[in-house]
Amino acid sequence: MNEIRSGPSEKKASRRRDKGTTAVALRNALLLVKNSGHRVSIKAVAEEAGVDPSLVHHVYPDIAEEIRSIAGRSTRTQRDSKHADLVKARTQIRELRQEVATLLTELADAASLNLTLLEQLKDLRAGQTGPKA
Repeated sequence: MNEIRSGPSEKKASRRRDKGTTAVALRNALLLVKNSGHRVSIKAVAEEAGVDPSLVHHVYPDIAEEIRSIAGRSTRTQRDSKHADLVKARTQIRELRQEVATLLTELADAASLNLTLLEQLKDLRAGQTGPKA
């Protein structure tokens, strides 16, 4: 005879949910978390709904995006912000490269002038130590 055991070694029977019921539970949990005054996050909503946060990310991306937008971290907002930062950084890099090129030209001019002045100084000193007439 097969006995049914109930004890620590027995696995919990998994709950069967359908996708629609879970989506409704997640939306209700989102409202509860939002209205409770707690920080809205995928983890908080998933815990309130009794599901794993990874399920929200992988199976319900539309709900995950809704949660992120409420939390002020929507992927579109983040992407646009990062793109704006990238454009600003590229502009700054272009300006700095231009400044470096200008400074290198000025440095070469100064080095050339310095060599010319050193040669003139050497000639002047040589002329002072020469014979007196």
